[in-house]
Formats: sequence, C-alpha cells, structure tokens
Amino acid sequence: MIQTIKDMIRRFCAYGIESKDYYGFTHDWCTLIPALELAYKTSITSSTGKTPGMLEKGWNPRLPYDTLKKDLVDMHPKERSFKIMLDKARHYANRCMQYSFKYAKERCDKSHKPPEFEVGDLVLVSTINFNNIKGPKKLKDSFTGPFMIKALHGPNAVQLELTGELMKKRPAFPVSLIEPYSSCEKDLFPLRNKPPLEIPPLEEGEEKKIVKLLEERRTRNKRKGITCKVYKPNSRR
Repeated sequence: MIQTIKDMIRRFCAYGIESKDYYGFTHDWCTLIPALELAYKTSITSSTGKTPGMLEKGWNPRLPYDTLKKDLVDMHPKERSFKIMLDKARHYANRCMQYSFKYAKERCDKSHKPPEFEVGDLVLVSTINFNNIKGPKKLKDSFTGPFMIKALHGPNAVQLELTGELMKKRPAFPVSLIEPYSSCEKDLFPLRNKPPLEIPPLEEGEEKKIVKLLEERRTRNKRKGITCKVYKPNSRR
C-alpha cells in the first residue's frame, strides 16, 4: 500500500502536467498533494465498491467544483478558469491512481504465485507468533509440524488439524505462514543405507608407563596438566 501511494504521488506531482490558474501560477507539491488526497477519498475502490470518505464518515464530501456551473451568464472568467483547472486536476489524479494500482497489481502478480495446497496435505507452520513454546526464543525452530490441512478458506487461508501443545491455538492460518512438508530421505530413497560407524581397532603392543613428570600445573577445577615422556623398558639408556 505504501509503495502504491508513493507511485501515485510521484506520477501526479513530479511527472504530470502542470496545473496553472488564471494568472499562470504553477502549483507546487504542497498544493498538489491535497488535491490528490481529495481525489483519492472521493474515488470508488474496486474491493469495497464505495469511496474511502463514505466508509470513514458515512457521506461523500461536497467538492468545490460541484457548486460551479459552466452555463451561468454572469460567471466571472476567473471562476470558469478555476473550474477547468479543478476538473483537469481531478481527472489527472484519477488517471494517476489507476496507473499506480495497475502497476502495483502487475508487480504483485509476477512475484506471488497462488499456493497449491489441497485438503489432506502435510504442511509446516511458522512459529513466529507462538509464545508458549518452551526453551529460549533464539533457539526455537522456525517451523513446527507437520500438520494436516483440514479445510481451505479461499486461496489465502487454510485450516489445520493441530495436535499436542498447539491444540488450543486457532487452527486457521494464512498461507504466508505455511510451508509444504517434504518427507525425510528414508521415504524418498528407501535403498539408501548409511554404513554403520566402525570403531578403529586399538594398537596392540607392549604396555607403556610414565617414567618422569616434567611439568605439573594446577587449574581452577583442580585438574593437572601433565606432560610426560615415555620409554619402552628395553630402550632405556
């Protein structure tokens, strides 16, 4: 939403036509932004079918150019030029809003693909909003599960069958917090067997013993660091 508003303001104020009054004065950003705000509040949105002003206050504001009529005989030239300037600004603001909405929709459709989840699939749930998981927060897993999808609530939400400590949680989650669960390697590759760990055999030879302590050092935990030199019984000189 913020990117759409930025694009809308950029199109209307920076790269648009210059609105001029009767004296030829060019409006700056401080003058154009309120006109764009008024055009946005009085435009009908496709999601609700109503204007933001109607949803916020219950009525649409009366615009200044609604009280001006072109067919008046005694209309002052300044009023006629002012009405024409307001009409141009409103139409151009509506066109900038439509372009910005269309551009934001195209960018969103390119990077976001609809999730392909079905009832009965196993998925993982993000733990970003779970505060009852034991252990330190930095060491907890990013996802937990798997859980089975019980129902689909449109393309943007799913209902899971939670188990264990998460049974008290609300089972509906948005698809942004869901990841598909992939089975372990044992199920994917049943013929792959890891070789068992082999313990290397110990060297067989004559027993060795400590002849002399060369250094002794005590630490805080009262352990001794011992450096020794070993001789075989037959090789002593």
